[in-house]
Amino acid sequence: MQDAGTEKRPRGRPQVRCDDDTRRVIIEAANDQFRKAGYASASISAIAQTAGVSTKTLYRLFPAKADLFSALISSRIDGYFLGLDHDTLSGLGLEEGLERLILAYGRLTLSTDTITITRLVLGESDRFPELAKVFYEKAMMRTSHVMEAWLALQVERNLIHLDDPAAATGMLRGMMTMEPQRAAMIGMIDIISDQQIVQRARDCATLFLKGCVVKRQIVNE
Repeated sequence: MQDAGTEKRPRGRPQVRCDDDTRRVIIEAANDQFRKAGYASASISAIAQTAGVSTKTLYRLFPAKADLFSALISSRIDGYFLGLDHDTLSGLGLEEGLERLILAYGRLTLSTDTITITRLVLGESDRFPELAKVFYEKAMMRTSHVMEAWLALQVERNLIHLDDPAAATGMLRGMMTMEPQRAAMIGMIDIISDQQIVQRARDCATLFLKGCVVKRQIVNE
């Protein structure tokens, strides 16, 4: 007879990860493999081994390498824009809201991971056009839509004047990230610090709003 104080061992197989947790582990393993080997040479077997899953499980969750790359891009976007929901931004003042928006975009775009992925896309999209399509749709267009929607809302509130919020979004994105990202991609500068990104977001917000803020006329009573 078993003693009352003796702990019972669970029967059956040990509990396995749910699919969502397994996806996250696989995506992180894929990120490491893509960074080291590139897209073409990335080994599905190596990704599965690093993630601690079978290739059968990996292919069940990600039927093609392009699906895995797409999930990787989406996870990066989700992580950086998680706190930029409509209610959060709506409760902020104009300048603070714009700073928050482009700071998130700057941290995403100027991160070491994103610069590495951008190099990969530029270097291998001729052979694998699906890379460019995924990057354009999941990264470029998705971040653009978030920023454009916020700018359009400020126009509706009559806080700023813009003839074309979509065009203004492109200008704002370029002002925030183009120069440092290009310099980092060709190895002319080291990793961009978060302090530099914060200061650049603040400066860009100030410059942008000076160009489009609605000037209020003071009416003498």
